[in-house]
Amino acid sequence: MDYTLYLVTDRGLSKGRSTLDIVQAAVRGGVTCVQLREKNCSAREFIAEAISVQSFLKEHRIPLIINDRLDIAQAIQADGVHLGQNDIPLKMARAIVKDSMLIGISAESLQDAVEAERYGADYIGVSPIYATATKSDTAPALGLKGLREIRKAVKIPLVGIGGLNRSNAAEVIRNGADGIAAVSAIVSADDPEKAAAELSEIIRQAVIL
Repeated sequence: MDYTLYLVTDRGLSKGRSTLDIVQAAVRGGVTCVQLREKNCSAREFIAEAISVQSFLKEHRIPLIINDRLDIAQAIQADGVHLGQNDIPLKMARAIVKDSMLIGISAESLQDAVEAERYGADYIGVSPIYATATKSDTAPALGLKGLREIRKAVKIPLVGIGGLNRSNAAEVIRNGADGIAAVSAIVSADDPEKAAAELSEIIRQAVIL
């Protein structure tokens, strides 16, 4: 699993473009993982969109993670599901899916991260690193200090999310993240392919240095 550049979709930020169009462009630019996030549509709409995106991603061997909805992740046999602190508890989710899919957990504190690793998460979304306008229900920003504390405490992969873009992606990698989750930096870009390519190169350089 390559978490290097992790795209989180958001139709509300896509400037009228379809999620599939954004995903296709982002993959061309170097995105290595896609999380499909849909907060305001029916289950059937979510499934239809997920199947469309999944068909494309399979051709390119890019994993598809479903946000929040374990039932939809199971229905389409997605590669994984990403759960927040208010979703189905990790222990229950793991008991249901066993080892059939990845489970990512959003950690808003050091304790969240330690518990996620203890109960079988495959990776942690450290959220939010910085304040972000793409979600209204986030905890206070953890900052680089919070990221470093979590990195010292857990061994599983960490993906930084929250207010990340070209100006700060490198420092997040250098402070312990294995990957960067991008939302508006790619979804709202005039050229999502170019935006993804630029972020991918910034991350690559940060890893080298």
